[in-house]
Amino acid sequence: MQTRNKILDDISQLMTNAMGVAQGAKDEAETAMKSMLDRWLADRDFVTREEFDAVRTMAQKAREENAALAARIAVLEENRDG
Repeated sequence: MQTRNKILDDISQLMTNAMGVAQGAKDEAETAMKSMLDRWLADRDFVTREEFDAVRTMAQKAREENAALAARIAVLEENRDG
């Protein structure tokens, strides 16, 4: 009976070690994939969210200024013709 428990203990230890190796491989694969994805994204010249928001704000301001200038031009043309 003692031999049987030793065999089960050995199998249990082997499975525990295998799970540890599998977890280590998973962690290493995740790290490698993250690193590869980070390099790929860096090569694509994507902008940050802050840069995007800044440009969007500038574009909105430019549209508002264009609308105001168009309204002023319309008033000046009306006064000139009228």
